[in-house]
Amino acid sequence: TTIPASKARASMKTVGILGGGQLARMMALSAAPLGLRFLVLDTAADACAGQFAPMVVGDYTDEAALAEFASKVDVATFDFENVPAESAQWLATRVPVFPSPRALAVAQDRLAEKTLFRELGIPVPDFADIDSRAALDAAVVTLGTPCILKTRRLGYDGKGQFRIKSPADVDAAWDALGAQAGTVGLILEGFVAFQRELSVIAVRGQDGEFRAWPLTENWHVDGVLSASLAPACVDDAMNAVALSHARKIADALDYVGVFALELFCRDGELLANELAPRVHNSGHWTIEGSETSQFQNHLRAVLGLPLGDTRMLGVACMLNWIGAMPDAAPVLREASGHWHDYGKQPRTGRKVGHATLRAESVVELADALQRVGAVLGRDAQVAPVIARLRG
Repeated sequence: TTIPASKARASMKTVGILGGGQLARMMALSAAPLGLRFLVLDTAADACAGQFAPMVVGDYTDEAALAEFASKVDVATFDFENVPAESAQWLATRVPVFPSPRALAVAQDRLAEKTLFRELGIPVPDFADIDSRAALDAAVVTLGTPCILKTRRLGYDGKGQFRIKSPADVDAAWDALGAQAGTVGLILEGFVAFQRELSVIAVRGQDGEFRAWPLTENWHVDGVLSASLAPACVDDAMNAVALSHARKIADALDYVGVFALELFCRDGELLANELAPRVHNSGHWTIEGSETSQFQNHLRAVLGLPLGDTRMLGVACMLNWIGAMPDAAPVLREASGHWHDYGKQPRTGRKVGHATLRAESVVELADALQRVGAVLGRDAQVAPVIARLRG
């Protein structure tokens, strides 16, 4: 691909972001010390990143909007993985795009993603391509129940999924998702009776330099992330395996930028679940909990700058706020309590903000979580994290 000379200059100052949600917003906030400018392309005029960066409003497939966007930026990236890969490829003929359209395309397709994991020798749950009702019936027999029928593309936060608890549920699963077999495609995955959900947040630079933050443990409610704890309470051997898996994927895709590898831990074995080709919800704690946040390191990577240190500053827990923001005061009273309001209108199921609590020891962090949980009425949200810290 030939990049126009006007875009190939050494000093890149304007970063274009496809998608204007909270991830784009936090990218823009993180990069102020680097003197960067931003331009956001989003379909919604009220996208929350627009509160901090100029916007182009248009569809991701609108070539006029894409052309305007490309003419004003030095490099392009994403804040969500469902940007059409064709649009990313169109942009890549005009400006550098990181991560690459190929990496984006693989991560958008659960079948391609899990096939790559398997080819790299990374353990994955059993899976099968589903292109018809007959294929679903056969796969349910092979994989057994329970199992999960998912769209290959466009699913996130528990959307586009149907859990098949027994063969009696197959009709309902097909009624719910079967129409998408011929469009976005379907995949059937064996159910994993995991004990823990973990993630690796990692970054790879244009020169191949690879860094990762400590393994993070995550808790979900109704398919949406509720809390993240870093570092995860695992031994060095498991941490090393997780980082090895992440590095294999990054190198295989010649990846540039931050990504998350979501993992299940079952009986001490790590199984790869999904790859998120972007900064990730489970890495929000890095803003206050590490030397360099995932957001700034992503921008360093896509701009070809040296990567920052990923070492932790104590221990940290991120709490997601879903639907509506609670009272900020209990968090802000904590010595290392940090508050993030995304500036979104409240809506059921919507990620509207998060808080991060940081401490020097697991005891101090558990005590702070207990205080915050009690005052905010979030005891159920903090309880599993406190149990892990005190276990």
